[in-house]
Amino acid sequence: MQAKKAKGTRKGFTTGACSAAAARAAAIGLVTGQVPEQIESILPNGQRVTFLVIEGFCNSTHAHAVVIKDAGDDPDCTDKAHLTADLELLPELTNQIVLAGGEGVGTITMRGLGLEVNGPAINPVPGKNIQDNVREVADDLLQQQGLKVTISVPGGTEMAKKTLNDRLGIVGGISILGTTGIVHPYSTAAFRASVVQGIEVASNQGLDTVVLTTGGRTEKFTLRQRPDLQAACFVQMGDFLGPALDAAEQQNIRHIIIGGMVGKLTKIAQGEVITHARRNPVNTKLLADIAKTAGAPENICAAIAENETARYAGEVMEELGLMNEFYQELSKRVVNTLKSRYPDKFDYSILICDFEGQKLSEYEDHR
Repeated sequence: MQAKKAKGTRKGFTTGACSAAAARAAAIGLVTGQVPEQIESILPNGQRVTFLVIEGFCNSTHAHAVVIKDAGDDPDCTDKAHLTADLELLPELTNQIVLAGGEGVGTITMRGLGLEVNGPAINPVPGKNIQDNVREVADDLLQQQGLKVTISVPGGTEMAKKTLNDRLGIVGGISILGTTGIVHPYSTAAFRASVVQGIEVASNQGLDTVVLTTGGRTEKFTLRQRPDLQAACFVQMGDFLGPALDAAEQQNIRHIIIGGMVGKLTKIAQGEVITHARRNPVNTKLLADIAKTAGAPENICAAIAENETARYAGEVMEELGLMNEFYQELSKRVVNTLKSRYPDKFDYSILICDFEGQKLSEYEDHR
């Protein structure tokens, strides 16, 4: 019997990074008359990486390029997807780049995702990365006219059935994602072990506080908020809150600061200690109850319960002028949930930021 392949820690690339590489290759095709067979593309984190271009052609007004996504050692449903970019000239829109979604890229149908309703499901960071790569190689061309960049993913509609996109009001395909361009194998035992190791390092340095964050943006946010703490206090837990708190308990860490955005924090408030998006969806009825406690009228609470995103709840509560009350109550629910699981173990602080890393709320609870 063939041995099961052990999971590793090889990183891969996001749909956004691969889309940007394809767009860059197609842009070079428009400029030079030939789409390259490989392309060095810049990631959102500033790193430059070479991608193979498996298909490319161009003429005087249109260019086409395809890059296959490699998700590394934690393949998801988009692993081996063909991220495809088609560029066409827009003579009337000098120096403008228009992003569009083609086959297999979802369309936004509901508020709450930070994207334009009826627009393509191309998140802001990868969207900017696509434009940055195109501008870097086609700046002279853009001084003369504009470009339309259409990203498509053959088979993306089927891939999307394995995601929560339908629940989020994203129809017809997948989302183009990625804040750094790199896919980390978050679901592997190796990443879980690295979270535990981070807690142990803090303890071994005599520290009694850890700051648990869900990713790079929330870590940068918490670093700005708590410059008084040593670097070893900051641990990117990803989706592994449970293992992080178990390790903190074992290492006699007493002060827990959790930095996150509304979606992940809602997952914690509803009792999830593994907060991956592929697991249970956000409980919007819980969010509606939180909104009610914060003072929202019944019709708003009903709308929050019927929506599928935590972000929507935050947006409408901000419109009502009840943002602080809402986030304070959410934080209180997070702490109460954790206290029930870890009674008399930790002091808690909750730091909430938005998708741009700006502070929304701070909450403290002491034993």
